[in-house]
Amino acid sequence: MNEKVLKLLFDIKQSLDEIDSFFEGREKRFSDYQHNLLLKRAIERNLEIIGEAVNKILLIDPQFQIENARKIVGLRNHIIHAYDNVSDENIWGIIINHLPRLRTDVETHIKGNAS
Repeated sequence: MNEKVLKLLFDIKQSLDEIDSFFEGREKRFSDYQHNLLLKRAIERNLEIIGEAVNKILLIDPQFQIENARKIVGLRNHIIHAYDNVSDENIWGIIINHLPRLRTDVETHIKGNAS
């Protein structure tokens, strides 16, 4: 695997770890997310980083397999360019339903490189 791609995968993993750390020691609850502007902005920033890293990976290797890669890049673009139309419910659904699968995908690629 290209060293730059590996570095970008670690960037994605770091952002995923950071998002998880925001909920450390407590239950993930939508109401907590929805009413905490600092938490929302921190998560959005990490989603931007994830989207940018995926975009760079695809520029280096367009055939690289990350589930929903184009949607991840699209989310990044939406957060940055349509910031006034970001849905709390949409972001929460991504946190709960999609980030765990992305973590598995990224960790599989990183482990596969160590072999």
